[in-house]
Amino acid sequence: MTIGNLMRLLSDGEIHSGEQLGEALGISRAAVWKQLKKLETAGVEVSAVKGRGYQLAQPLTPLDGARIVSHLPAEARRRLARLLVEDTLPSSNDYLRQRFSQGAGHGEVCLVEQQSAGRGRRGRAWLTPWGQSLMLSIGWRFDSGVAALEGLSLAIGVVVSRVLERYGARPQLKWPNDILLATPEGALAKLAGILVEVTGDAAGPCEVVLGVGMNLFLPESARDAIGQPVAVLADACPGVDRNALAAEVVAGLLEMLDTFETEGFAAWQAEWNRRHAYAGHSVDVLVGNDQSIAVAGEVDSNGNLWVSENGTERPLAGGEISVRGRP
Repeated sequence: MTIGNLMRLLSDGEIHSGEQLGEALGISRAAVWKQLKKLETAGVEVSAVKGRGYQLAQPLTPLDGARIVSHLPAEARRRLARLLVEDTLPSSNDYLRQRFSQGAGHGEVCLVEQQSAGRGRRGRAWLTPWGQSLMLSIGWRFDSGVAALEGLSLAIGVVVSRVLERYGARPQLKWPNDILLATPEGALAKLAGILVEVTGDAAGPCEVVLGVGMNLFLPESARDAIGQPVAVLADACPGVDRNALAAEVVAGLLEMLDTFETEGFAAWQAEWNRRHAYAGHSVDVLVGNDQSIAVAGEVDSNGNLWVSENGTERPLAGGEISVRGRP
């Protein structure tokens, strides 16, 4: 029995007795209680209703591969080699990188309910409660070298932003890998992160695994633990169907990947700049341990961010550079 089995039973938000859960799962009531405690440590709030049973504080929609595929348009299904949905993984990006090492990976999509070793840019951890985010990775093989992939992470940000805008959200983009959204208090905070990992020949064929992690729901306890403003899609767009959202993001990314090698980032440049969170604003530029203050300009057709420092303009080319808005 896995936490996923228990979550699927509780996902309707109704009250379920320990006896009912035990019978459905084939375990004892004591074992059910232990699994419920594991849920709490996984960041899922479970309420005990005296004399009746247990229910989730927030109803959740488990990922469903068949439902996601049913939402995909025909072109996306043609591009999709395989859709994998996992309850838990150390990292969905690592999983697809292993698939490439086994001769698969291209056109494959992996979605996961919870990651134990998920990471963002610069090795930062990306941890979210079970079933309360959208975490997915896509593998793609490019015939050209790494240079043809300039600006790919920015194009991903545009694709995801387009989807969110159809739901009524107003995302903004932070160079080079973040999608921001206003919190209910009005602060601009991180909603989603993007991680692109490339292996292969710098001048020839290469394999790319792109990862997207987005906060859909987040209990107050988890927000407090983060210790800084965090954006959650449910605050701006309550009632979003998690599987339909996953399908729209997957379809958009597969379409972009299919054409990026020939079109490059130039096809996405104007859209990225329209959503640029800090254009014309002062930002901190961090390179290793060095920090400077600059005014952010626009991104160019290669995905470089131009900044002005003491009247001198220069491009930032990603890598280990971070840019953050100044208060």
